[in-house]
Amino acid sequence: MFFIAGFDVIRPDFGLIFWTSVIFLLFWFLIGKFAFRPIAEALRKRENDIQGALDEAKKAKEEMAKMKSENDALLAQAREERSQIIREAKDASNSMIEEAKNKAKDEATKIISSAKLEIENQKKAALTEVKNQVGGMAVEIAEKILKRELSGDNKQADFLSKLVDDIKLN
Repeated sequence: MFFIAGFDVIRPDFGLIFWTSVIFLLFWFLIGKFAFRPIAEALRKRENDIQGALDEAKKAKEEMAKMKSENDALLAQAREERSQIIREAKDASNSMIEEAKNKAKDEATKIISSAKLEIENQKKAALTEVKNQVGGMAVEIAEKILKRELSGDNKQADFLSKLVDDIKLN
């Protein structure tokens, strides 16, 4: 108990300070060599791993952004091609309709002109036939008049009336 009573923490003696310092420095050296160095290396390795993961994530994010922009570009190109195909289909449809209309008009014009020509030909044929009949009747009338003796004006007028009546009947 003597030692406990003489121990003064506020005023330590030189031996206590010396051995405490030696033990502390030895402890610090051993801990530093066997504990701090592996811990520091593990922390550096972890820091490098985290930095590598962040770099990989940044690279992946850039690639995703690049792929998204390429995807958007492809989508825009596909939309443009779709619009162009629709436009071409409408143009082709309109040209086919216009071509069909023009062909129908040409056919109608040909049919109408053919019908007019046929009507004109039949009209000319009918007029020629009428003229031939009228000419034939005129020759017959002249023939009959010449064959008959015309003695008087009354006989001549009666004969003409009779001939006209005969012609109307035929």
